[in-house]
Amino acid sequence: MGHVIVTAFISLDGIVTDPDGSGGTPAGGWAFRHGPETVGGDKFRLGELMDSGVLLLGRNTWELFSRLWPNRTDDFSTRMNKMAKVVASHSLTDLSAFPNSTLLPQPLTEYVRSEQRTIAVTGSLSVIRALQEANLVDEYRLMTMPSIVGAGEKLFGPADKPLHLRLVSQVPAGAASLAAYTRDAMAR
Repeated sequence: MGHVIVTAFISLDGIVTDPDGSGGTPAGGWAFRHGPETVGGDKFRLGELMDSGVLLLGRNTWELFSRLWPNRTDDFSTRMNKMAKVVASHSLTDLSAFPNSTLLPQPLTEYVRSEQRTIAVTGSLSVIRALQEANLVDEYRLMTMPSIVGAGEKLFGPADKPLHLRLVSQVPAGAASLAAYTRDAMAR
């Protein structure tokens, strides 16, 4: 099994819902209020993973990304378009709108356990929840925004089992901070 990295914009109160405002929620767009230097480019420091790994997306995030990235030509967008993408969806059939996208070839947890490449999961809270439940997330890269959103879904819910993580890096990113956490070696 490859390394599984969850990337997320997260508010100070733990909300991950609608950071860009595309979901139309009342508090949506909270992450993007902090300027392009906070949210632009390789904000989650995926680097070489974009060339050698795979991006795992749920249907909603794939649909959003398929409208955003294909027509952009900057270096990051070019790498995003070339990156291998696997989509967890029961309803999508045509993935031609976003280059290098394929449907999940088997049940989610089976796929993750069999994939040898590093997997990055972006957005797609239902996918993240399934991976959390199966204890398959190795790392969290969280872009914490200085916003209190107040309402929405949290990355970690009250029903989640205790999880002990280790901070491996933290860097400023515009108005926010990017922190990377890995599971405690005892957590597996």
